Amino acid sequence: MNVKKIYMDADALLEGHFKLSSGNHSQFYLQSAKVLEDPKTAKLLADALALQIRESGLEIDTVCAPALGGLIAGFALAQALDVRFIFAERVDGVMNIRRGFEVSKGERILMCEDIITTGGSAMEAAAVVKELGGEIVGTASLANRGFCKREHSDVKTQPNCKLPQNIPFFALADFTFEMYTPDDCPLCKDGSEAIKPGSRGN
Repeated sequence: MNVKKIYMDADALLEGHFKLSSGNHSQFYLQSAKVLEDPKTAKLLADALALQIRESGLEIDTVCAPALGGLIAGFALAQALDVRFIFAERVDGVMNIRRGFEVSKGERILMCEDIITTGGSAMEAAAVVKELGGEIVGTASLANRGFCKREHSDVKTQPNCKLPQNIPFFALADFTFEMYTPDDCPLCKDGSEAIKPGSRGN
């Protein structure tokens, strides 16, 4: 499966000058919402990701995704795995699990995002799951920005990766783009202004 082509065909691999969730800048941006607006494509990607997970032998009871970006990918993956789906969301900037969702003690939960950069949002949601008694058995995403090592990839874990190293991370492809701090951004130095296309306004 050529995941990069799928993103490009959906106009979801953007080129320009972008401000990322981390505050850093990049010439490229992955907009998974454009890929996932087509239910058939969402199912195709989720089925491929589910196949990886099944082949690993990992046992999962529930998929949990942080809102907003992970919702469609997480639901599609849960459907492909035939397991329950829940989500975490920010309330006054703090991640919570609400809306009547419950987590049983020892429940085996896979955290899912559309894109994993450092994994910060997924781990914020995972901390809430663990507080409620759940067990985080793995993480998954459609795309990996290349800071965390995933299964079946030679990409090495970078110091800013926040995913735990003792559980597997599944993704369909690596997208490794240069990132710059605002003070060291060559795009800024050329006079262009970074835009913020993400779901949290950044």
